[in-house]
Amino acid sequence: MQIDDMILVSCDDHVIEPRDMFDRHVPARWRDEAPKSVLDPDGIERWYFQGVASGSGSLNAVIGWPKDEWGFDPSTFAEMRPGAYDVDERVRDMNRNGVLASMCFPSFAGFSARFFHEAADKDLALIMLKAYNDWHIDEWCAAYPGRFIPIALGPVWDPAALAAEVRRVAAKGCRAMTMPELPHIQGLPSYHDTEYWGPFFDACCDTGVVMCLHIGQGFAAINTAPLAPIDNMIIISNQVSALSAQDLLWGPAFHQWPQLKAAWSEGGIGWTISYLDRCDRHYKNQRWLGHDFGDKLPSDIFREHALVCFVSDPNALKVREEIGIDVIAWECDYPHSDSVWPDGPEALHGELERAHCSDEHIDKITWENTCRFFGWDPFGVIPREAASVGALRAVSPDVDTAIRSKHEWRAMYEAAGAVHRG
Repeated sequence: MQIDDMILVSCDDHVIEPRDMFDRHVPARWRDEAPKSVLDPDGIERWYFQGVASGSGSLNAVIGWPKDEWGFDPSTFAEMRPGAYDVDERVRDMNRNGVLASMCFPSFAGFSARFFHEAADKDLALIMLKAYNDWHIDEWCAAYPGRFIPIALGPVWDPAALAAEVRRVAAKGCRAMTMPELPHIQGLPSYHDTEYWGPFFDACCDTGVVMCLHIGQGFAAINTAPLAPIDNMIIISNQVSALSAQDLLWGPAFHQWPQLKAAWSEGGIGWTISYLDRCDRHYKNQRWLGHDFGDKLPSDIFREHALVCFVSDPNALKVREEIGIDVIAWECDYPHSDSVWPDGPEALHGELERAHCSDEHIDKITWENTCRFFGWDPFGVIPREAASVGALRAVSPDVDTAIRSKHEWRAMYEAAGAVHRG
């Protein structure tokens, strides 16, 4: 398959939420209490809600910067590439990268809605969380039909409200909810507790909503050595995906809810082959522990429930059939530091070619598996002939891909009079 003929659907990208996101979605009586993006006197831009500040963009929005400027230093909208927070510019950047559709995980709210979970007034937090979901589904995603796969936040602190929100967003066409990888790290019951999580699992199975488990919330499970560099957390963070999978596969979730679906994001796919091999051997070797997977192996059950995603995993692609060709999906990760933009098609095609992937396998990995898993029709709005890498790049040939320092981005932002953008 030629690069221009590929169809790319990214099941993991991110949005830096614009400052005005709550304006049209919070009922008037609570509008003054909605989260607000504030530029502190020291130049740090954060969201504030009930007197508590979120983190900053930092590594979440370094696309377009020189790599030697990357870091955990806070950033502002003025220093970001506009595609991070402006949906019009995002779609142009997607076109330049040949990406047909994108699932955009939250930023300031956290992958597990932790920003709202830790708020003191949970009733108000629920109002704002719903407003967030309405903005994401009805404004960000709806701005360009066919280009975004909606994903919602869940009020994980209230099982009944969580199940209700699954059903509410599903009725709006959303088939994904971002959830904590390891909820006990967040002070919640683990996924082994079916009394707590059962209503959520029921709602997901009833509606086809996928629980999305993005690396990040579970970082606290990595007990790095004293004086260890940050590299430890970044490199071995994929092992949190294995910890999360263990709780679902060896706990009651995948057994009692056979229709439950889970997608692991940004952890790569390489961890799955060694994890599943170990699961199968353990099951056959340690039968005295009493686990019963019926006439199937644990790896079979995992593949019935799972989607695993990668940005770059060249050697794991060589054992794609052992992992399960129907459970592998690609992600771009724009605008994070791991992102493959603007030359994602070239990077991905190279890995697929070196792994000797057939055209059939390429289509499964680049779009079919994701679209099937999330019930997303990629050609419902955009015809297939207009959805390829080559066709999309032809739509936006003038996208500027220059690498600039954050200071240069700021100068451009200010020169454009974009003080209120974002």
